[in-house]
Amino acid sequence: MPVAEDPFDPASLLERLALADVDFVLIGAVAGGAHGSSYGTPDIDIAFADHPENLDRFAAALTGLGTDPAAEVTAFACTTPFGRLKCFAAPIGAPRYSALKSGALPIELRGRSVLVASLDHLIAMKEAGTRTRDELLATEYRTISDELRAPRES
Repeated sequence: MPVAEDPFDPASLLERLALADVDFVLIGAVAGGAHGSSYGTPDIDIAFADHPENLDRFAAALTGLGTDPAAEVTAFACTTPFGRLKCFAAPIGAPRYSALKSGALPIELRGRSVLVASLDHLIAMKEAGTRTRDELLATEYRTISDELRAPRES
């Protein structure tokens, strides 16, 4: 008998976080996909603001998803009804959260604004990684960035 796979619904998870007013920026391969990456992922990665009010909203949102929120941690992973969520207060290779947020691109998701890390910041995070996949994604993100910055012919 085949084993049921965990659901993966990034849009619903991000919508729930946005509805809860959680201050976060989408990072990782889902963010790369928003910029045009062709690589998939089995989870959702976010960076979050670690000030107390946001941590309270974040904990309430996770509790509402049936997940036990982590207490006073800067990085953790949890399983939600919409898929695996990896959370970082200070992702490796990323600038401080305020710079990550100010450089992020807002996208519309089901009537809500969600911030997606810039390609430059995604590249920096992947270049700081140690996996072969990180190197592969950094290369693809640089290619996408170069294509977007190339002058258009008239």
